[in-house]
Amino acid sequence: MAIKVLIADDDALIRESLKIILEMTGEIEVSKCVEDGYKAVEGCLNNDIDVAILDVRMPVMNGVEAVKGIVSKTDTRALILTTFDEDEYIYDAIKYGAKGYILKNNPPDTIINAIKTVYNGNTVMEDLILDKIVHGLNSSVNHSIGEILFTERELEVIVAISEGLSNKEIAKKLYISEGTVKNYISNILSKTGLSHRTQIAIYYLKGKF
Repeated sequence: MAIKVLIADDDALIRESLKIILEMTGEIEVSKCVEDGYKAVEGCLNNDIDVAILDVRMPVMNGVEAVKGIVSKTDTRALILTTFDEDEYIYDAIKYGAKGYILKNNPPDTIINAIKTVYNGNTVMEDLILDKIVHGLNSSVNHSIGEILFTERELEVIVAISEGLSNKEIAKKLYISEGTVKNYISNILSKTGLSHRTQIAIYYLKGKF
C-alpha cells in the first residue's frame, strides 16, 4: 500500500516537482498539495495522510506551527523539508513533534528514504541538523539536547541505562515490558545517531544530554 503524503510549500514549482519525483517511486501517493501551514493542518484533518512534508516559511501559518497542529490533532507524521536551518526552527519543530528535519539540497533518494523512515515510525535528522542539536544549538536558544529530542519516558530510560540497569531491570523499574524498553532504546539511538547503549550512558554521564 502506498504511503499517502501531503506536501506543503508556498513555491508551486517545488510542490509540483516534488509530487512528480515522489510518485515516480510507485511507493508514495501525493494525496494533497497546499501552499501554507493552515491548509496543511486542514488537509491532515480531513484526509488520510501518513506523512506531511512541510516547508518552514509559509504564509498564514508557518511549517513549524503546522507541525504542532498536525501532531496534536492527527496521527499524521510530520517531516520538515526546507532550506532554513535556523536554530529556533529546528528546536520548535522537534519540540512540537516533527519526526524529521532535512534540507531541500538533498538528492531525491535521500528525501524519499526520509519519508519512508518517518512513515515507519523512526526519526531522521541529517548530520548538519543533528550536529546543531548535539552541540546545544546556539547559546541564545540555550536548551539541552534532552529537552529537545526526548520524551519524558525516553529520558527515564536514558537515566536507567546510565545507572547500569539491564533491559529487564529497566522494565521492572518503569513498569513496562522488555520489548517496550528495546523500542525506547532504538528510538534514542535513532534520534542521536549513536550505535549502542554504552554510548547513551557515556553521553548522559558527560552531560551531553
